[in-house]
Amino acid sequence: MKVVKISQRKFGESAILYSLTNDLGTTMNVTDLGARIVDLIVPINGEQRNIILGFDSAEEYLEKDMYFGATIGRVAGRIKKGLFTIEDQNYSLPVDRENGNILHGGPNSFEAKIWSAKTEESDDKVSVVFSYISPDGENGFPGELEAVVTYSLTNKNEWIIDYQAVADQPTLYNPTNHVYFNLTGDMSQSVGTHELFVDADRFAVVGNDTTTTGELRAVLNTPFDFNQASKLDQVFSASYEQNKLVNGLDHPFILNQTGFETPQAIITAPTKDLSVEMYTDRPAVVIFTAQFGEAGPEVRGQKLVNHGGLTLETQVSPGAVEFEGFGDIVLSPETTFNSRTIFKINN
Repeated sequence: MKVVKISQRKFGESAILYSLTNDLGTTMNVTDLGARIVDLIVPINGEQRNIILGFDSAEEYLEKDMYFGATIGRVAGRIKKGLFTIEDQNYSLPVDRENGNILHGGPNSFEAKIWSAKTEESDDKVSVVFSYISPDGENGFPGELEAVVTYSLTNKNEWIIDYQAVADQPTLYNPTNHVYFNLTGDMSQSVGTHELFVDADRFAVVGNDTTTTGELRAVLNTPFDFNQASKLDQVFSASYEQNKLVNGLDHPFILNQTGFETPQAIITAPTKDLSVEMYTDRPAVVIFTAQFGEAGPEVRGQKLVNHGGLTLETQVSPGAVEFEGFGDIVLSPETTFNSRTIFKINN
């Protein structure tokens, strides 16, 4: 009997919230503001636990943090000095005042747009298909780019993200999703007691401005070694120069394998009653541990503690436009961009 379902309602003045529920009782709420995930509510021992960070209205995102749960693009992460070259053509993008770099595609990018949306249903999943046309020259990027991001919730308790894009000129494209997990559902608890597994032998070293330096360093004998599941406190309590630099993690991990046979990362709740497995075809995952200090926003009535969330941002590693061996993020008009990431909930 088919019991997956989908509904929608207003989410502030101009946005719409879509609610997807599967036959296991998991509910995923997503919105057309930034093609973002707002809630991921999982039944655990008779309670409904929201395991991601999010806000209750579109206006809260605009006021507090536009990256929570959003689709990021055109390019996730930082491009140093906003400079890149394609086919001997030099481009200069708008940069921030703090460090003179561009972050997550620049100001008012994918995360701030109202995307077109349509819903789809089948026997084993419900989906929302988001689409956005980024005009030629938006934030300095060349070419008109048609982006499609599909969120599906399956009866296997999977949240599937499918990315597609085409462009009419050679351009850069390296999207991700900026979801923050906290599997306790309690934003006043640090994720330090969460266990993390990451199938990665190397990470990208970052400099003082958090851009990659070009060095790929072995995780062995560092606090960044999660090849065996370990508590995140091993990073927060260590005096290693890379985690002290950013007060946690804000680093690309280079994955040992990609695909959908075995997970590349696993987050496990402190009480071991819930875990989330990550599967991706992307070669790297940027892990950020929400080191907002005292500046963390109020999330659903709770003040967000420092290190109160954890991202798994699947992508080609930042630095790809600067350094050989970091990957290629050029999208040509002859190519359709396709990528998939799956988060599987085990409860």
